[in-house]
Amino acid sequence: MTENKSNDLKTILLAGLAVAILLSVLAPFLASSNPDGLESAAEDVIDEHTFAEMEENEPIIGALMPDYAIAGFGKAGEVGAIFIGSIFMLGLGLGVGKLFEKKI
Repeated sequence: MTENKSNDLKTILLAGLAVAILLSVLAPFLASSNPDGLESAAEDVIDEHTFAEMEENEPIIGALMPDYAIAGFGKAGEVGAIFIGSIFMLGLGLGVGKLFEKKI
């Protein structure tokens, strides 16, 4: 890869990172408090009694940050949880990409 292409790739990656960080900060303030599409679709398809039973069941593995938030921190906890998740997934994607990177 030439030096110019390497700089272009770094610029694109940094711009993507900046957008991800911006979205993670803004998301809690822009998100709707209404149920998401999956939850509202489940309410339409599954009868109320069965749906209530399903909500009462304990998950096999608990969520690290349930409802995309860090408990006790309000909106700052939501921003932090989304930011941490975004950085984690970007890092995971970069790691997998490096693993399967084709050496030229």
